[in-house]
Amino acid sequence: MTTLNYDVIQQPGAVPIKLWTRGVPLEDQAREQLQNIARLPFIHKWISVMPDVHLGKGATVGSVVPTIGAIIPAAVGVDIGCGMIAVRTTLVASDLPDNLSAVRSAIERAVPHGRSVTRGGRDKGSWDTPPELAVQGWAQLVDDFALICERHPRLKNTNNLKHLGTLGTGNHFVEVCLDQEQRVWFMLHSGSRGVGNAIGTYFIELAKQEMRRWMINLPDQDLAYLPEGSQHYGDYVFAVDWAQRFARMNREVMMRNVVAAVRTVISKPFEAEAEAVNCHHNYVNRETHFGKEVMLTRKGAVSARKGELGIIPGSMGAKSFIVRGLGNEDSFHSCSHGAGRVMSRTQARKLITVDDHAKATAHVECRKDAEVVDESPAAYKPIEAVMEAQRDLVEIVHTLRQVVCVKG
Repeated sequence: MTTLNYDVIQQPGAVPIKLWTRGVPLEDQAREQLQNIARLPFIHKWISVMPDVHLGKGATVGSVVPTIGAIIPAAVGVDIGCGMIAVRTTLVASDLPDNLSAVRSAIERAVPHGRSVTRGGRDKGSWDTPPELAVQGWAQLVDDFALICERHPRLKNTNNLKHLGTLGTGNHFVEVCLDQEQRVWFMLHSGSRGVGNAIGTYFIELAKQEMRRWMINLPDQDLAYLPEGSQHYGDYVFAVDWAQRFARMNREVMMRNVVAAVRTVISKPFEAEAEAVNCHHNYVNRETHFGKEVMLTRKGAVSARKGELGIIPGSMGAKSFIVRGLGNEDSFHSCSHGAGRVMSRTQARKLITVDDHAKATAHVECRKDAEVVDESPAAYKPIEAVMEAQRDLVEIVHTLRQVVCVKG
């Protein structure tokens, strides 16, 4: 008899909630949020919950939500298409310089990161003049963006081309890592930047307006949805797909710039294509599960179909993993997208000192100041416990440890 690796919450008038959370914490607020989602009338079968689960805006981070006949814009969120890309290089650890500060500085120069608000000045997190790679990428996106703006003119004046190939803020990062065989990997985390945020925010508000117009009461207004066939449903599906393509292109442009930047520091020729992985973890996709076509929203979750490669990063200074999906249908072929927070950013800034952060990241060439303590390993669940809780969802192919980390 097979032993199940998940627990189930079953409440009256709601679909089941299947939780891969054994050995990791689940906040009461996140549990309540999941129960609110489970009561919606258009959920297919059940909700699957990943071990990195924590409270989110709209929907719980670490949730997999299949819907039929409706879509919830806030469940996808505003960082549409946020995800990871990783490439294995032909370099090994001994090819890296003893002092990695030059590698970090080269990456920081090559990839705009962070954000600065200056009246009339350039945001340091965007391009002043976008480079040729970004321009070429935008050429593949611009026509469909024009169609979106034709229907929704408010989205036209957004940060789009100037953000293509840029990192952003918060938990977005670029890393140089070593695997278990001391091979060098480059890995980064980012999404659809300003234009994706604008699309997400805009359609979340449209969905709320529709709920008010139809006088539909919800347990949480951020669960406002767009029914299939309604005025805005088709526009949102088109726009969210476009934002996901922007996010994928954004990561590809950045990765090419990272590789070029490291080549200016390391004279030994190297390639950086082997086992490349580019996967979303905040997105919606049309898929078939249990004989039904559904819109599957993964909010902080990665596709893990049988044999499919994915990336599960740990926190700043912890291990990360390249994984292969096991195709578990109970999870809708999904796994976690990372370690998952155990502290809010505000809590982390109160509880984690700069010294704590410096000790936790002693082996990493990275920032060690008060501005990044909310990203320190102590703010996250232990990645080893997260991986153990989902051992029936993925198998580990490579274990990575950071040696350089550039934060947004």
